[in-house]
Amino acid sequence: MIEILQYEFMQNAFWAGLLAAIACGIIGTYVIVKRMVFISGGIAHASFGGIGIGYFMGINPIIGALVFTIASALGMGALVRRTKLAEDTAIGIFWSIGMALGIIFIALTPGYAPDLFSYLFGNILTVPASDLLLMIALDGVIILVVSLLYKEFAALSFDEEFGRVVGLPVERLYLTLLCLIALTVVLLIRIVGIILIIALLTIPAAMARRFTSNLRKMMMLAVGLGIGFTFGGLWLSYAVDLPSGATIILVGGGVFLITLGFLKLKNRKREAKPV
Repeated sequence: MIEILQYEFMQNAFWAGLLAAIACGIIGTYVIVKRMVFISGGIAHASFGGIGIGYFMGINPIIGALVFTIASALGMGALVRRTKLAEDTAIGIFWSIGMALGIIFIALTPGYAPDLFSYLFGNILTVPASDLLLMIALDGVIILVVSLLYKEFAALSFDEEFGRVVGLPVERLYLTLLCLIALTVVLLIRIVGIILIIALLTIPAAMARRFTSNLRKMMMLAVGLGIGFTFGGLWLSYAVDLPSGATIILVGGGVFLITLGFLKLKNRKREAKPV
């Protein structure tokens, strides 16, 4: 494990994994508790439009994705809250428009077409130092906003009606939470890509929920699990020469399924024990 850290690209990959795991653990917990997995998928796929616009304008595609993804999250949230349109319909509309815009703007970009697979499926081994600085800034924003609005987000996640009764600005909190999901999606694009973002956003938090119902502990446990899955998957991908993003997800999914089976077996033994 230590020997692979002598390479600069591996050092960047581990830093990127650490920063992504922090964001996933915190925001993934809200996604699981409030059951926002599908809307997170819509935001993730809509971000492809921002990548295409970034390429077309000649700026860092991650910057393009950042602006476009936040705008898509706000548009999706406003459409769901202020119209009678079904949530899955609004998600489907933004999902498809974002993907279509991304393909069109990349096709319009002069010169060689960029490597789309690095954004669809991620490549943690190609994360440059400039993207790490951006990821640190985004992580800082997520931690700051969640620290300031922790109680309000907890009320929104567990009982939105209660929040409305006690006078909380529920809609603004909901849109803020969607913006934080958008920031996390941008953080994860370089790691696992748009296609696999949902897995890394949900697996650590879903596993943490099996062990605790305390929101703060769930976040901390999910961050630790995310770091373990990312580092373990990265090492395994290097050892057996497999795509890193997919390996990270399979490590996380495998550990989750094994843990689920172990907990089920443990519960059966407890129920079978004579009183």
